[in-house]
Amino acid sequence: MKKLYRLAALCAAAALLVGCGSAGTPVDPAPVGAVQAPQPANVGGADPSAGGSTAATCDTRSLAPSPGIPSGSTMAQIRSRGRLIAGVDQTTYLFGFLNPANGNLEGFDIDIVKQLAAAIFGSWEGHVQWKAIPSSQRENVLRDHSVDVVVRTYSITCARLKDVNFSAPYYQAGQRVLATRNSGITGLSDLGGKKVCATKTSTSLSAIQNAPARPVPVSVNNWSDCLVMLQQGQVDAISTDDVILAGMAKQDPNLEVVGDRFTQENYGVGIPKGQDDMVRFVNSVLENVRGSGVWQQTYNTWIAPVLGPAGPPPVSYR
Repeated sequence: MKKLYRLAALCAAAALLVGCGSAGTPVDPAPVGAVQAPQPANVGGADPSAGGSTAATCDTRSLAPSPGIPSGSTMAQIRSRGRLIAGVDQTTYLFGFLNPANGNLEGFDIDIVKQLAAAIFGSWEGHVQWKAIPSSQRENVLRDHSVDVVVRTYSITCARLKDVNFSAPYYQAGQRVLATRNSGITGLSDLGGKKVCATKTSTSLSAIQNAPARPVPVSVNNWSDCLVMLQQGQVDAISTDDVILAGMAKQDPNLEVVGDRFTQENYGVGIPKGQDDMVRFVNSVLENVRGSGVWQQTYNTWIAPVLGPAGPPPVSYR
């Protein structure tokens, strides 16, 4: 009898925890509604510090080329250090991206950096320190001299020339729109009231903010963030330079580049203020790249398969 009493007491106590002799009624988890896809970090809207119009309201021509590395020059200091420190992108397919197959940085801009390093050291291998930066940091890393050059789809504008120096243009692009296939979007004029993505401080964001159709600007750190947001339906379109959009479309066949160019973007090598000798040296390297056929070979490797044939942009100097 005592044994039966003890068993009943134990069972009653256990029932308070897990039940006794029965699995009991399972408890439903808290109801879950629609799950929102996470957004990239630092998503914003309109940006007063966007890169400004690329329409020239000042003399954007660079300094005339000057080859050679004189003693005491900026280039001689870089050579003495043993490496060129280059601010680049690692997220923009075709221009500056990290190839997951081999772990190397590749693209049109990366090849330009290699040409600059080779001109200083005789060979670029072992002589480049790559510094991946978001587009919003391009002026900052040049102002604080944490890099020697920025080669990152960097449009030459009058606003930027107040803070940094530029080489002559080495590539000419134009802004267009990337949208989902069969979306009905044919250009920026169709995007009134719709969310359009671009990177912070970019000239592309400035053009979106000032568009007559009044799209809603969405700003992010990198173009890859825009691509993810478009794929997740968090924005309606992306608008930036056609070469950047072509790289995204090549990565995702559900997307297409639409509309005509509505800006002209001249890409230059960013160089810190006060380093005129470096500007002239870089321009001499770019002259050689254009004249030797290296530019055309680089273009044919990266850009021609998606945008067709083209040649280097025209250049004039102050």
